Amino acid sequence: MVVGCGKSGSDSDSGDSGDKKKSGDDLQIVFVPKVTGNSFFESANDGAQEFAKKVGGFEIKYDGSATAAVADQVTIINNAINQGADGIAVSSVDATGLDEVMKKAMDAGLAVVTWDSDVSADARQIMVSQGSPDILGEFLLQLSENALKASGLDPAKDAVKYCWHYSQATVTDQNSWHDAAERMIAEKYPNWENVAPDNYYSEQDAEKAISVGESVLTAHEDINLVICCDSTALPGQAQAAQNLGKTTKDVAITGFATPNAMKDFCTAGVVNNWGLWDTGLQGSIANYMAYYLASGNKVTIGDKVDIPEIGEVEIVNNSEITGDEADNVDGSGVVFLPERAEFNADNMDDYDF
Repeated sequence: MVVGCGKSGSDSDSGDSGDKKKSGDDLQIVFVPKVTGNSFFESANDGAQEFAKKVGGFEIKYDGSATAAVADQVTIINNAINQGADGIAVSSVDATGLDEVMKKAMDAGLAVVTWDSDVSADARQIMVSQGSPDILGEFLLQLSENALKASGLDPAKDAVKYCWHYSQATVTDQNSWHDAAERMIAEKYPNWENVAPDNYYSEQDAEKAISVGESVLTAHEDINLVICCDSTALPGQAQAAQNLGKTTKDVAITGFATPNAMKDFCTAGVVNNWGLWDTGLQGSIANYMAYYLASGNKVTIGDKVDIPEIGEVEIVNNSEITGDEADNVDGSGVVFLPERAEFNADNMDDYDF
């Protein structure tokens, strides 16, 4: 059973940046991104803030660091505990590095939710996931197939040299998608060769993503495909290609990023297609689930929660994302987003985030 132990009726912090608690009945949820200044996380916050104002009952304090570091997130979560927050919703930069402080938050009575990137199952109550590893791995493969076709290659027949460029080796979500996609590629495309099995990492640093992206393209001049399952790595890789005068005719670059981060690269012919999900929706669900639990509500696996303005979400077992039934521990479950979207020149202007 997932139990909300929050302090219903406590004072709440102001919106997205205030430091002083306000009087009233609203609960305070501290919304923690992996890193600030990234369009993925900023759009998640924008959507969540708008949602909270519509729904009422809680306010969101968006609190992150410009550096994607475990130590910074530990400090932010400790501050949330010490300042009397009612709940936290965290996108973790490390699979286990936050476990201790997340458990400390639960022990202190906060509702503890993760979103986008998880911690250990026993270190939080609910994870709001964009999809299972298989769902996201298959989506990345679909994006890659379409990108290769746009570059004039037949994914099933032509020899394809590819590699991965994303944030870091310790991030739960991206590594699980990578592993699932690699398994699918091995099964479906024996004609594909991963020319950098150790992967390229840029640590969610925008400038480093460009320099690493240039390293990819100079070290592997005949590479056909670069898969970037990280919303900082993909625009960085595209900028690197543009800096080197490359277009989709030279190399297929695809992965996950917001539409707005990639539109100019698509217009310039540097990328053909990419994908993501509704980040504002994910942020909204994550914060609402923290509020729901902090209000004293209890949920068990199989329960459905009716979220205002959004609809029903179902609590499922942790093994749906980890593949390990040992992770189906008491007091912990997963909520999935309903869908994902592929963007290209035909539909990218239909989205603004």
